[in-house]
Amino acid sequence: MVVLAALAGCTSILGGGPSETELTQNATYEWDTNATASYNVSRSEFTGVVTVENSTFVDLYRRGELGNDEPLDVAALQYRYPNGTVVTANDSALSAETRNSRLNVSLPQAGGQVAFTADRPTGKQFTTPVFVEGVSHEVTLPPRARVGVPLLSRVSPSSDSTRVVDNRMTIRWEELSRSSLIVRYYLARDLPLFGGLGGVLVLVGIGGSVYYLRQIRVLKRRREEIAPDVETEDDDFGDDGPPPGMR
Repeated sequence: MVVLAALAGCTSILGGGPSETELTQNATYEWDTNATASYNVSRSEFTGVVTVENSTFVDLYRRGELGNDEPLDVAALQYRYPNGTVVTANDSALSAETRNSRLNVSLPQAGGQVAFTADRPTGKQFTTPVFVEGVSHEVTLPPRARVGVPLLSRVSPSSDSTRVVDNRMTIRWEELSRSSLIVRYYLARDLPLFGGLGGVLVLVGIGGSVYYLRQIRVLKRRREEIAPDVETEDDDFGDDGPPPGMR
């Protein structure tokens, strides 16, 4: 029976899901955001604050390496009522369990905000499924992280605006309806490094071009030095005068 329950997608030994200890961890969230869904990204984890309207649950998940859905392993789960009261997972009205390869978070009532913390792979990229579509989203990058330089960064889908406050950039989408968002960023300190590398490559290219032109000139000069001897032989051949019958 346990195996059947696991295959059905319910919480079980095989189904996994965050433990009660993880769900009830302490955390401080920025509830008063300017977006329906906002994410605060750090080096190895991120926090999410999502406003859920007209629903008593929200599914949290991430894309696996094969493109399949996997339950998002969250911690410090909290919910804020519209009146500002905040409850944690210690409250029986706020719970989470794995269903159909997603983490189903049951809310105390329809509406309000749910907040969570989740690990993320280290690296200069943040990606997440869109849990609530057709609404505004914001992603705040780690300190000194930036987007905007081609090849070094990518924002998909294209954002509507960016702003920098206290050396942290926030990317905003006014209405996001895609299934996922991707942000690849660089650090401000990387620009001089890439600029210097680009300068070196330019100098190498110029040096190669100069060397190539010099080689062409050397070959041309050698050909000019040989050419007069060839022309002289042709002139000598023509000194015998016109052919017979033309004299």
